[in-house]
Amino acid sequence: MRQELMSLPKTLAEDVARNLVMVAKLLDEDPEQAYGYSRVALRLASRVAAVREAAGFASYATGKYAEALAEFRAARRMTGSVELWPVMADCERGMGRPERALAMAGEPEVQKLDRAGQVEMRLVAAGARRDMGQADAAVVTLQSPELASHSIQPWTARLRYAYADALLAVGREDEAREWFAKALEADQGGTTDASDRLAELDGVEFVDALVPDEDLEPGAEDVAEAGGEDAAEIGAEAGAEDAVEEAGADASDVVGDVSADATGDRAEETAGEPTGDGSDLVDREPAEGQDGTGDAGTPARDDDRD
Repeated sequence: MRQELMSLPKTLAEDVARNLVMVAKLLDEDPEQAYGYSRVALRLASRVAAVREAAGFASYATGKYAEALAEFRAARRMTGSVELWPVMADCERGMGRPERALAMAGEPEVQKLDRAGQVEMRLVAAGARRDMGQADAAVVTLQSPELASHSIQPWTARLRYAYADALLAVGREDEAREWFAKALEADQGGTTDASDRLAELDGVEFVDALVPDEDLEPGAEDVAEAGGEDAAEIGAEAGAEDAVEEAGADASDVVGDVSADATGDRAEETAGEPTGDGSDLVDREPAEGQDGTGDAGTPARDDDRD
């Protein structure tokens, strides 16, 4: 790639290189952003094969298969390499043309691919068979010396996984489980979800223990967790609140009785000084929150509830 960029002016080559680095860095974790960088590189140097190839993979990762195929074809014309043949065939699948992908699997270009490329082409062909409803043919397509080999290659886990999935599609569940296990054994980089598929076949269900019980009423979790002394404290607090309310009601009765019975001088005396019988409660300020105007009576704002 660096050799190809040397055909550009130095400053331009550096700008293109930076964008290509970002494409490679983001392609797996953020395909959309990688696609954006690829378009910048393409605008700067559309006549560089490496740029067209990078743009093709970025389009492929975001599901823009027609666009990806056009870029791969352009890169192939520039280099004459057949390296991109399998992914070009997979673009045909993505565009809903599995028969074209299957036709490409029989072209002479496949014989020019290295071993890894031929395995990729086999995976694409099997996928095309399944797209066309030929599940049994997909199983046969994947049967190869590479599948039977005990050596672990970068493509081994994916090939075994595809074979297990194809077996499962035709109802050969026991064999599928065996091959999912073999795929997991070869999957050192975690490129497949073979472990999840095995668990599914074995009837194992994973439950998130951190999810609260949906049947509990709001706030019931706290009460359910409280026990012993905590439960006693909750009950004591509730009793204290009831006592406060009852005391307030009794004080109101005392005030009413004193006001009704006091006459003449006795009434003046009562109004002028505390008598110790509860009449002095008339002039007291109500406790904060009891009359609805204090903090306890202030309606909660929406952000407080949130």
